[in-house]
Amino acid sequence: MPATPFHLVAWAVMQRPDGQILLARRSNVSYGNGLWGLPGGHVEDEETLPEAAAREALEEVGTRIDPAPLTLLGMTRYVDTSGGEPVRGLDAFYLALSWQGEARPVSECSEVGWFSPDDLPPDVLPWLGTVVAAHLRGRVAFREDLG
Repeated sequence: MPATPFHLVAWAVMQRPDGQILLARRSNVSYGNGLWGLPGGHVEDEETLPEAAAREALEEVGTRIDPAPLTLLGMTRYVDTSGGEPVRGLDAFYLALSWQGEARPVSECSEVGWFSPDDLPPDVLPWLGTVVAAHLRGRVAFREDLG
């Protein structure tokens, strides 16, 4: 039996002093196309989780984040069975309170916007509201979504 891929993903939760977080509308991607989400993506073998979150923010929204001061908000292990074959992975969410550059759509997104964590747009990735509530607002270090 072939090995099931395991997705290791790092996300940047960029938060301004007024509390709003940056979301990017995903574009030309295989997962969540057209939906709002955080900048983030798969971790490369040669990088740390914070380095991956910083790289993804630069690639997707054009901001430079120093990975050293990033704070781990939490991790979610998931098994997604909504598409038939299970997709397994671990998402790591890092809080960024400072960065260089103005956020703008660069790659894999069509627009960016700042939103209150308590008032996310209706068309976000299906798990985003739960993750924001657990890791950003609730400071839950680890959760599992085995649905």
